[in-house]
Amino acid sequence: MTPQIERMMAEGTRNTGRGRKKPVEMLPDMGRLQPQARELEEAVLGALMLEKDAYSIVSEILKPECFYEKAHEKIYAAIVDLALSQRPVDMLTVTEQLKKRGELEDVGGPFYISQLTSKVASSAHIEYHARIIAQKYLARELISFSSQIQSKAFDETTDVDDLMQEAEGKLFEISQRNVKKDVTQINPVIKEALKMLENAANQKEGLSGLRTGFDGLDKITSGWQNSDLVIIAARPAMGKTAFVLSMAKNMAVNFNTPVALFSLEMSNVQLVNRLIVNVCEIPGEKIKSGRLEKYEWEQMDYKIKELYDAPIYVDDTPSLSVFELRTKARRLVREHDIKCIIIDYLQLMNASGMSFGSREQEVSMISRSLKGLAKELNIPIIALSQLNRGVENRQGAEGKRPQLADLRESGAIEQDADMVCFIHRPEYYKITEDERGNSLVGLAEIIIAKHRNGATGDVRLRFKSEFAKFMNIEDDIPVQEFRSGNQLPPDTAGTQEHALPPTELLTSSGNNDFPF
Repeated sequence: MTPQIERMMAEGTRNTGRGRKKPVEMLPDMGRLQPQARELEEAVLGALMLEKDAYSIVSEILKPECFYEKAHEKIYAAIVDLALSQRPVDMLTVTEQLKKRGELEDVGGPFYISQLTSKVASSAHIEYHARIIAQKYLARELISFSSQIQSKAFDETTDVDDLMQEAEGKLFEISQRNVKKDVTQINPVIKEALKMLENAANQKEGLSGLRTGFDGLDKITSGWQNSDLVIIAARPAMGKTAFVLSMAKNMAVNFNTPVALFSLEMSNVQLVNRLIVNVCEIPGEKIKSGRLEKYEWEQMDYKIKELYDAPIYVDDTPSLSVFELRTKARRLVREHDIKCIIIDYLQLMNASGMSFGSREQEVSMISRSLKGLAKELNIPIIALSQLNRGVENRQGAEGKRPQLADLRESGAIEQDADMVCFIHRPEYYKITEDERGNSLVGLAEIIIAKHRNGATGDVRLRFKSEFAKFMNIEDDIPVQEFRSGNQLPPDTAGTQEHALPPTELLTSSGNNDFPF
């Protein structure tokens, strides 16, 4: 022992002798019992065997594993068996059921069962007691979860990013297992429904949801509705991203609706470039190369002002997990009052931290989580989705139209979605005329194949491939019409200093499609 340690020990002894004891500091996790409520567990089990309706009160609150005492867990499991088989629950039937399960002696025999019933007079407070037991169980789950994460965090071979994903996944799993929503009496719901109806009636267009700027679509859907999960699906190169970008621009710029766009496929710069192409109507290849004519620079300088200060928020996190999305979405709604979330696209998401038997099960979990998030935040969530190759294998004009069965990787997407829309461009399949001889060049169909709260139908839009832009057919007015009589377009009236170059220069040269 070193002289320094001896001096410290001697000093400690002298301090003790003078009656000035130094308090002992205990480690935070030493000497603690796990959260438990043994007396309440006994009271609940006793009440369950006294009152025939008691089980219906606690059945949604308690599971066998919620009980801390192993004997209590087995007794409650026996009670659950009796209730599910619609047999009476009392001291005798529970004893008999435990005997059948070979667990009677493990729990203390018939004497202990009779003791439980003698410790409580009625089931008056059984729900309150059950909720305390459930909370204790949840606390134990969190302690176990945090201990595992702490242990892995000390392991230097563990990848911290993977550990964070796992922690998020496990925490989400615990919350999903234990959080239940109470039922609501119908009166306040009726008031909310009437308020929505009144708001829709006060709107000039009669829409109860968020306007997309596509009049035909808004007429069928009454706008995107709060808490809805909307799936927009198509084959590659149909223009899924172009459609939601056109829609996001309409919502944010024209109607000042805050929109969040999660792009798992493209970087935020690529996405903004697509928006510039859309708004400024300059071919995409020129934006990428920077080879713009003088009039195109002027045109971009004038048109791009629409995008400045637009309430569009972009996140380009690759391989986004559903748990990351939940965290970011909550923050966006809280800090920026986001009214709509767009995800491009669903199959690129993952549910890291949770184990699945197949990719189909994982996609099912993702689609359920998106629907749950839409309900929690009370905003519409629009998720893009890929279609399988079934469309390509079918023949004829009708055969090329997408169907619900074409949704890729999971039928759960169809089940969870409130609305499923398909983007169909006949021109892509070299179908340039319909059966009446009308031209289909530059036309796109938005097929509403499923609409849980309304009608289905088809909406036709104009698609300008060189600008990756969807628009109402009636809005596709040639610039020459605006220029007749040397007049400016209506939206530039009174802004002579920002006048655009001559019309003939604004017409796109060539038919180069924007790459999807």
